[in-house]
Amino acid sequence: MTSSNGESKFIILYHRTPFEESRLENGERIWIDQKSPNGIIPTLRNLFRKHPDGTWIAWREVSDISNQKDELIEMDKPCPFTLKRIPLTNNEVQSFYHITSKESFWPILHTFPTYFDVNNADWKIFEEVNKRFAKAACSEAGNGAIVWVHDYNLWLCPYYIRRSRPDLKIAFFHHTPFPGNDVFAILPWRRQIIESLLCCDLVGFHIPRYTENFARAANCLVGAQKGPKENVSSKFIAVGSALTEPSVTPWLKHAGRKITLLSSPVGTSPDLIQKLINQKDVINHKEEIRTGTKKKRKLILSASRVDYTKGNEELLLAFERLLENRKDLHGEVVLMLACVAAASGMKIYEETQRSIEEMAGRINGRFSQIDWVPIRFSTRRIPYEEMIAWFTQADICWITPLRDGLNLVAKEYAAARKEQGGVLVLSEFTGASVLLNGAILTNPYSHRRMDEAIEEAISMDESEQLIRMKNMYKAVEAYTVNDWADEQIKSLDLNHE
Repeated sequence: MTSSNGESKFIILYHRTPFEESRLENGERIWIDQKSPNGIIPTLRNLFRKHPDGTWIAWREVSDISNQKDELIEMDKPCPFTLKRIPLTNNEVQSFYHITSKESFWPILHTFPTYFDVNNADWKIFEEVNKRFAKAACSEAGNGAIVWVHDYNLWLCPYYIRRSRPDLKIAFFHHTPFPGNDVFAILPWRRQIIESLLCCDLVGFHIPRYTENFARAANCLVGAQKGPKENVSSKFIAVGSALTEPSVTPWLKHAGRKITLLSSPVGTSPDLIQKLINQKDVINHKEEIRTGTKKKRKLILSASRVDYTKGNEELLLAFERLLENRKDLHGEVVLMLACVAAASGMKIYEETQRSIEEMAGRINGRFSQIDWVPIRFSTRRIPYEEMIAWFTQADICWITPLRDGLNLVAKEYAAARKEQGGVLVLSEFTGASVLLNGAILTNPYSHRRMDEAIEEAISMDESEQLIRMKNMYKAVEAYTVNDWADEQIKSLDLNHE
C-alpha cells in the first residue's frame, strides 16, 4: 500500500486523472487507460516507479459538496501510488476551468486578446480551487518532497504551497505557449500569477521562446533579476522561423530565491508507435483507409480539435484555393480533416465548429464528383490506434494552427514514418516548428505562404521526402516523452545540490 498520511516524496498536481473512471454493470468502479496511450499521462504515471510512495492529485465533480472530503484511492499500476481527488461542484468546475481558464487565460496565452473575456471570470473561485489543490499537496508531502504542478489552471498553487511548506521542492510545467509581456499584461491578475510561479524552484516550458517571454514578464512586472543568457540546446532550431530563439535566460532571482528556467518540449514515444503499426487492429484500419481513399489518390491528413487557435478554417480555405487553381487534382487528392468537437456549453467553440462544418460542406458541394468527395470530415475522437493507421497512410500531414504550444500530432506523424516518405506541412507558430528540421514551414496568416506550402508538399519527390523525414524521425527519437520527464526531474534535483 502507498502512503497517504503526509509521507509522499513525489507528488503530481494535474487536473486530469491518471486513469479514466468507469463502472461495470453491477456498479463496481474500474479504472481504464486513457484514450491516448502516447500522451504524457502514462509517462507521468511511470514516474512513480522511480519515486515510490507517490501521490497524484486531481479533481472529481460532485453534485453537493456538503460533507464531502478529499477521496483517497490506492492505485496498483504501473506501481503502487495514491490518487487523491478533490471534490468540486459543477459550478466550481464551470467557473474555474471552462470560464476563467478557457475564456480568460486561453485567448491571452495564445495571443488572441480580442477573445479575452474578464466579465464572467470569478477570480475568488479560481483562488479557492488552487488553494484546495495546494492544501492537498501539503497534507500529502513528506519532508523535502518534490511537488510537480502542471499547467496554467493551477498557476497559483506554487504560492500557496511555498507559504505553507517552505521545505518542499516545487516544479511547474507550462503546457501552453507563454505570450509576450505586452499581451500577458492584459490579465488583471498578472502580478499574482508571476509571483506564484516565482515561488517555484523550477519552471519549465516547451521551447526557448516561451521561456524568454516568461523571463521578460517576470523582469518587467515584478523586477525579477535575469541570469546571463545562454545559447539554446542543440535540439532546437535556433534561427529562421517565427518562434526560433538563439539564446535563453537560464534562471531568475527574486525575493532571495533562485528559480531555474528550463526549455524542454514534451516528446512522443517512437518505439510504442512503431510497435502499434504492426498490431492487427492497426493493420485492419490501414486497409480500411486504403479502400476508402483509393490507392491512386493522394491523402492529406489534418488532425486537431475545434478551437479558434487551431487554424482549421484557414486550412479549409487554402484547400479550396488549391482545388480552384489545380483542376488536375480533382479526383486525385483527398483531405481528411479530423477535428475533435469541443466540450458542450462553450459558445465560442460551438460557433467555431459550425463554421468549420459549413465550410467543409460548401467546398464538397462545389467540387464533389460522382466517385470523389474532396473532404472527409470527422468530429469524433478517433482512437489512438486508428490515428496511427492514418499517419502511416497519409502522404501529407497538414498541421497549421494559428498558435500552438507544441503540437504532438506533428511529432507523432514523423514517428510513424520511419524509413518512409511523407511530407509534414507545419505552422511556424507551433512549438514543434523549432524542433522538426525537415518540415515545410508555413505562415497560416498568409494566403500566399499557405498556397505555396501545400503546392510544394504535393509536388515533392520521393527522394527529398525520405531525406526530410529521416531528419525529423531522428529528432523525435533523440528526445522522447521519457527524456522530457527525466530532464525536468533531474534539473530540479540539480537545483538543490
